[in-house]
Amino acid sequence: MNRRNFLQSGTAAAVLTALPYRSFAQHLPFDPRPGAWRSFEITTHVEIAKPAGVSRAWVPVPAVESDYQKVVDNVWSSNGAVRLQRDGKYGAALVSAEWPASERAPGLTVVSTFATRNRVTDFSKPDPALKLDSSSAHFFTAPTELIPTDGIVRDTALEIVKGKKTDVDKARALYEWVVENTFRDPKTRGCGVGDIKALLETGNLGGKCADLNALYVGLARSIGLPARDVYGLRVVKSEFGYRSLGAGSANVTRAQHCRAEVFLAGFGWVPVDPADVRKVVLEEKDKPTTLTDPVVPPVRARLFGAWEMNWLAYNEAADLALPGSSGPRVGFLMYPQAETGGRRLDSLDPDTFKYSITARELKA
Repeated sequence: MNRRNFLQSGTAAAVLTALPYRSFAQHLPFDPRPGAWRSFEITTHVEIAKPAGVSRAWVPVPAVESDYQKVVDNVWSSNGAVRLQRDGKYGAALVSAEWPASERAPGLTVVSTFATRNRVTDFSKPDPALKLDSSSAHFFTAPTELIPTDGIVRDTALEIVKGKKTDVDKARALYEWVVENTFRDPKTRGCGVGDIKALLETGNLGGKCADLNALYVGLARSIGLPARDVYGLRVVKSEFGYRSLGAGSANVTRAQHCRAEVFLAGFGWVPVDPADVRKVVLEEKDKPTTLTDPVVPPVRARLFGAWEMNWLAYNEAADLALPGSSGPRVGFLMYPQAETGGRRLDSLDPDTFKYSITARELKA
């Protein structure tokens, strides 16, 4: 681990803390706050282009019910046998379909409706009633296949939080370190893999949201802070004018995005998203910029404690076994999945597995 990186992180965090958020408001104000609920609809259409035996598909649908999201309905049409199913460990919801080998054009369309509103944590008003029971705390500090909590992960986290006294300070220090020391890699396929041990061991801290936010979750869990990834999809543009933080059109087939949460006693589940800070650095302007560019600090200041909910939360599942499949588990369920003839299809390969996702806001 590069000690200079740690020193850079501490300096940057101190500067960011010293400068009030309002000082950046003259540039691009980014200040999500809870308001009226907004309703949305997404339509996912799946085709298996080259069936070779019995075929199956799995489409994630919203399962997260909270003070920032309400699930309204899921309906579907298909020429196969379809069921709505839930994962028993995480409660992830998915519409699964199966077609016999005789079906030459397997197809499935799923329409999900839901409502969201922005969320923010007020760190000036702790509530002693917001505690996590011991069973949940154990669950959300446990390792997963791609997120170990020992070895280099824990060693890194302990160095980052050295000298920090409160859980809030530790959680924020981890956030600032991920922001400062990682980068968004445009060559990463999809949203990345989320293998955080490999990131730290190679020292190549590049990737996309499933990598960078998983790194935050793993670092937090390794020092006893309950944390989790939340997997989802951007559905409309950002109300704050950030093109990199919203969907560019109604076609959101490639708009998947995962976020992270950390549980802090007195504040509950706190939203964080260091990966989106790095997305702004890479994509907000025509050419990549830096963390000090005026477009970045407003986002960096708010994405520890706030989310703009132009985004759908599907689930929090990791290492998920797809029902009815004898194939490998998926590290996370954010993309439609399919298999035919016992062979898992590449969810990012449009030649063998075709799908599209469109989104629209529903007006009252």
